[in-house]
Amino acid sequence: MMKPGPRNLITDVGGLRVGNASDDRLKSGVTVVVCEKPSVAAVQVLGGAPGTRETDLLEVHNTVQTIDAICLSGGSAFGLDAASGVQAALREQGRGFAVGPFRVPIVPCAILFDLANGGDKDWGRYPPYRELGYAATQAAGSEFPTGTAGAGTGATTATFKGGLGSASTMLVNGITVGALVAVNALGSATMGSSRHFWAAPLEEDGEFGGLGFPAVFSDETRRPRTKLTAVAEAPTNTTIAVIATDAVLTKAEAKRLAVSAHDGFARALWPAHTPLDGDLVFAIATGTSGKAVTIEEFIPLCAAAASTMARAIARGVHDATPMPGDFLPAWRGA
Repeated sequence: MMKPGPRNLITDVGGLRVGNASDDRLKSGVTVVVCEKPSVAAVQVLGGAPGTRETDLLEVHNTVQTIDAICLSGGSAFGLDAASGVQAALREQGRGFAVGPFRVPIVPCAILFDLANGGDKDWGRYPPYRELGYAATQAAGSEFPTGTAGAGTGATTATFKGGLGSASTMLVNGITVGALVAVNALGSATMGSSRHFWAAPLEEDGEFGGLGFPAVFSDETRRPRTKLTAVAEAPTNTTIAVIATDAVLTKAEAKRLAVSAHDGFARALWPAHTPLDGDLVFAIATGTSGKAVTIEEFIPLCAAAASTMARAIARGVHDATPMPGDFLPAWRGA
């Protein structure tokens, strides 16, 4: 009924490109989703500590109907400056919402908190995120690295390093769904102290290790693990994501898709949506398939949004690689 796209990346959704830029000394970075043409978008925030820019305009009752790009950044509130770099790159390309003779690139942005991850944050007067946003936009393409890359460069979970993850799903009606996520959760993507992923039932073709569920669910597995008890440093939290489809959706339908994608957080992270996470999902509908959906078709589309997001979260943790100064092990090296 569902299978991954050819790349198993969000760029299997027609009309999207993704670029990363990172600074290993900083242990942080930026990821940008560029829409080749202005696209319908929405957002749903369910975490208690979000950091955002240009999210109000995504509400269905507001004027601007489409966006040019989505920016995901590390750096806490300092990282919101990354969107300015994305805007600069898109302005050079002549992109943006037309207002008389002017064009204003529309770039909603969300950030995660990775300041206390051991990287050198002594950047002087201005943080480097604007330049990272510009570089990520310039690097955008159909292929991009996952794991310790872009906005996932310095990400962590309660048990292992976090990272940038992506996945895609092709539905039987020809519509494609893709997810992109920077996994920096207060909770854990794995069960207890094991390497088994909560998202295991949704795994496709061994994409995050093929371990399945453990033979026995121990008492340890039934207790939530968080950074409040698992790490000595200040908690560095928030998982931020994009769910995308090539279906033709209204703004309201895109909002519902973002809501459904949050179910993927709940399937892949425990706990999720805490008061100390800024958990957020942007939704993009490029419409490149030319297919609108009936209410009957919209239900499996939303189900695919949840499962694809859960897989992307597990892949972000699975794909992370060790770096000097890490506080936590990478899943692959554990």
